[in-house]
Amino acid sequence: MEKFTLINNDRSRIKVFEPFEDVSKPSPRIDAMMISYGCVYKRSSKPVMKGSRVETIEEARKEYKQLLDEGWKKTSILKYLDEERLSDFY
Repeated sequence: MEKFTLINNDRSRIKVFEPFEDVSKPSPRIDAMMISYGCVYKRSSKPVMKGSRVETIEEARKEYKQLLDEGWKKTSILKYLDEERLSDFY
């Protein structure tokens, strides 16, 4: 499973859906999703993440679908900004 990032129409809020591995069990497996949420203050800077929560995969899918229905769009803003920052160090 991979990480997905959604951004709202105003480009002011984002939500990141990524697999959550429960390592407290003897055989770790992914049976939940961590949903992080944050605000975008400037398009040229990294979003400020405000918090996160863990949901079942089914609940995360429902929320993801609902956000798409409300007009949120898939984005790779975090991937782009992370790569850009890494290139500054080399």
